[in-house]
Amino acid sequence: MKFIILGLGNFGASLAEKLTAQGNEVIGVDRQIAKVTALKEKITHTICLDATDETAFHSLPLKNTDVVVVAIGEDEGANIMVSALCKEANVKRLISRAVNRLHEKVLGALGVSEIAHPEEESAERWSKRLCMTGFVDSFELNSNYSIVEAIVPKKYVGQTIQEIGFREKYELLVLTILKNTEKKTSFGKSVVTTVLHGIPRPDTRLREGDILVIYGYNDHIKAFL
Repeated sequence: MKFIILGLGNFGASLAEKLTAQGNEVIGVDRQIAKVTALKEKITHTICLDATDETAFHSLPLKNTDVVVVAIGEDEGANIMVSALCKEANVKRLISRAVNRLHEKVLGALGVSEIAHPEEESAERWSKRLCMTGFVDSFELNSNYSIVEAIVPKKYVGQTIQEIGFREKYELLVLTILKNTEKKTSFGKSVVTTVLHGIPRPDTRLREGDILVIYGYNDHIKAFL
């Protein structure tokens, strides 16, 4: 995949490095030459420019990019301006960093639906979310192994744990399954709740929307998703 990371502070730089390490093409952009130079040998491409300058912004290969991340954190005004330019340019997928709740509301008003909170979510978690289809959440045990929550891929809906061959084909362990269950309240209203189903049996059949909690080697998890 192709990414543009706008803003190479701690979060942006870390995300750019992790996405590059996972085999993606990453363009890191910042107006401070020192930050650009520091990442020059660590990610695919680096560019020093002021993304709030509309002419400079449109010089970036936006149409050929899968995901644009506005990681600017020091200057909320610049973050909002660049996010607005991204929306105006109709980038394929936009993720913007928010530093507080008011900032998040402003981004929401611009139509930004994916918000990153670096204080709550690490660059490691975001890199997995961006690279793994259906990714919900994860807990990294070390640099190679993780426990991941992910929505069951469509091609496996209707199949059993045994038919999919988690251990045989992917060397993964399914710890449990979270299923969305519709229940009636005391007032007769239907509500959907997530129910933990314990350790799944080999004949457990997966349904659309099920969330798998799986353990294994990161590359094997990525291959499965």
